[in-house]
Amino acid sequence: MFYKLKMAVIARTTLVAVIVAIGVTPALAAIDVTSMAMRVFYSARGQAPVWADDRHYDSLLAALRGLSQHGLDPRDYHIDDLIRLRNDPIGRDRIATAAWFDAASDMVWGKLEPQKYQPDWTLSRQVFDLPSHLTEALAQNRVGDSLTRLAPDRRDYQALRAELSRLMSMNPEPIQRIPRGSLIGPHSTDYRVVIVRARLVQLGYLAENTGSQLYDQDLKSAVVAFQTAKGLNPDGLIGSSTIAALNLTLADKIDQLRVNLERLRWLPSDLGRRHVIVNIAGYEVSAVENGQVVSTHAAIVGRYTRKTPVFSDRIQYLVFNPWWETPAKLARLDKLPMFQEDPSQVKKLGFRVLDRQNRPVDPDLIDWSTISADAFPYRLRQEPGRRNALGQVKIMFPNKHAVYLHDTPDRELFSKQNRAISSGCVRTEDALGLSEWLLSETPGWTSERIARAVASGKVTTASLAEPVPVHLLYHTTTIDDYGNVQYLDDVYGRDGAVLAGLRAPPPELRAQN
Repeated sequence: MFYKLKMAVIARTTLVAVIVAIGVTPALAAIDVTSMAMRVFYSARGQAPVWADDRHYDSLLAALRGLSQHGLDPRDYHIDDLIRLRNDPIGRDRIATAAWFDAASDMVWGKLEPQKYQPDWTLSRQVFDLPSHLTEALAQNRVGDSLTRLAPDRRDYQALRAELSRLMSMNPEPIQRIPRGSLIGPHSTDYRVVIVRARLVQLGYLAENTGSQLYDQDLKSAVVAFQTAKGLNPDGLIGSSTIAALNLTLADKIDQLRVNLERLRWLPSDLGRRHVIVNIAGYEVSAVENGQVVSTHAAIVGRYTRKTPVFSDRIQYLVFNPWWETPAKLARLDKLPMFQEDPSQVKKLGFRVLDRQNRPVDPDLIDWSTISADAFPYRLRQEPGRRNALGQVKIMFPNKHAVYLHDTPDRELFSKQNRAISSGCVRTEDALGLSEWLLSETPGWTSERIARAVASGKVTTASLAEPVPVHLLYHTTTIDDYGNVQYLDDVYGRDGAVLAGLRAPPPELRAQN
């Protein structure tokens, strides 16, 4: 059998959309979606052949070849077998139809199951009637663009696809990778400076490579220009992020685009009229309304050992001047060592100590040196104020991860290049500005009222009239204000697994190897 049997275990709604669209109950534990779609499709046509017309068949071959422009491999849809069957109208029919449905479902929902790569994924797939789409394409003689028309109708997707097409037309140039190491600053001397010069000449940011190991002003100007173009902090310092960007080869960029095109295919077309997107890898929070980004906020996300999870939920309320109910893990691993070193920090930072019965305990009566992290007997609550870890507001979407967006008193941290330094929650720059937008459709909550609530110093809860969806995502390519693609650090090291999944052959090919 030449076409793949695309099996999908239905845990939530991974391919329920297909099943619903073709009128089949989703109650089955597993289902061969392509075979079911084909049964519905051929039944509607009275089992008549589909690809007897060579024009349709050749258009299908062209459409499958075009999948490479979307980061998919035409070989996954058995294009070589279909080319071989070009002169066999009878033998090719069902195989060609199966190839189309396989390719179409991958364009609509992605080739890979997002839950396999993001275990906390909660977004449902959109409903789409693939049999009707193919029927329409055949009737209108539009088989050639029938697959492309299934691609996500998103500005970022189209920009990534155009960038991929551009890069695939280029000839790769060999590069000498710049070794990682200590920070290279202006006026310093480092053997790597010579390699940096060569790379910047190659990229067109520097006129010539003098061969000097000295980091001079001309090189700094080139570095700053490169950093600006790549969406990096243009500080002229050659650190890990700048080196990673300089080391990106043509093949690396193509792979990164393929990975993120796939991630975009996982998203439903409707994320909400008003919604918030957190791009973890981009350290960025965006407020989106009617498809337009209203505001963008720098963010601090979870460090590698305490990663911010990828999931979606709904923002329900905000708390101004919040208490910080310190998570037990943070109390044990972060605060306890701090208090053991300097017990006065308990009161200085505004912490209240509660026992297991929620009774207040005088911290001056606690011998912190005797407390074990493995048997920490207290709860910690930090009172509202300028030192509160949550700042002036927390933005709540209650979830099992105990993750939310919040302000921070340490706002200087937003200027750091690497902002994967939190314990999992998302610290948000200008969180009050984001709060104003969130409450803009909630009667009574004007900017003046928000300012009064904050100024009062009292804990104040504001419930949204209509919950706002929030999507915590992980994308290592983004689009700047001018439509240019920015390549980001894979801070959690997740791109490799998705790329391996995209490169994996369909099951029957794997069995043949």
